[in-house]
Amino acid sequence: MKVRRYGHIHLLTFYSPILPINVQLFEHELGLVLIDTALERNAAHILSYINELDKPLLAILLTHAHGDHVGGVDAIKSEHPLAELYMSRRDARLLSGDRSLDEDEQNKIRGSLPTIRSKPDRLIDPGERLFGLRVLDAAGHTPGSIAFYDESNRILFAGDAFQSQGGAAVAGDVRPLFPLPGIATWNRSVAVKSAERLIDLSPLLTFVGHGSPLKGTHRLYLALKRAKRKQARKFIR
Repeated sequence: MKVRRYGHIHLLTFYSPILPINVQLFEHELGLVLIDTALERNAAHILSYINELDKPLLAILLTHAHGDHVGGVDAIKSEHPLAELYMSRRDARLLSGDRSLDEDEQNKIRGSLPTIRSKPDRLIDPGERLFGLRVLDAAGHTPGSIAFYDESNRILFAGDAFQSQGGAAVAGDVRPLFPLPGIATWNRSVAVKSAERLIDLSPLLTFVGHGSPLKGTHRLYLALKRAKRKQARKFIR
């Protein structure tokens, strides 16, 4: 596990540099908040690091339901039963084993979708605020993907709405050097629309699920431009 500090935010990265999986742990005034949990086998390292910080774990926030983001939930909740588990209302269905599509959802849901024993303490919707973060709609990678935005510091926790490993990319834009997030994306068109909304926030720092954080918006705009160009070529055909 590789650890990098960005002020009050601890970035924990597994399988760096080839197949990086990120989780973020940030220090709130009352304790710690964990964003995503990596794979099940990574939970022990996350728990050890939390123990080193010697602060209570207040909550676990999940950006979406894929296994490399929710795999450690059960083990971490077992050690910290008072930590509240938050995730989107839509993706909570996926973790319960329900892969049915809503009427306006036509694409097949992709990627690893494990079931977990832990039940969300609270299902959240875009627009809500918790622990100083605003919940944002980031649908596309999965139907219920969400992001979290620290408005006071202009820090975006984007989950897999973007990646930087293999080159900055919007969810669904397959990068040959790191294709997994792109291949596992549910709806590329929806992902592009979500990316536009997130970039409009003009974040100063964007944490992603795979790869190093992105500073400013330049590389985000380039990623969006690339995704739109590929989308346009598809429609022309």
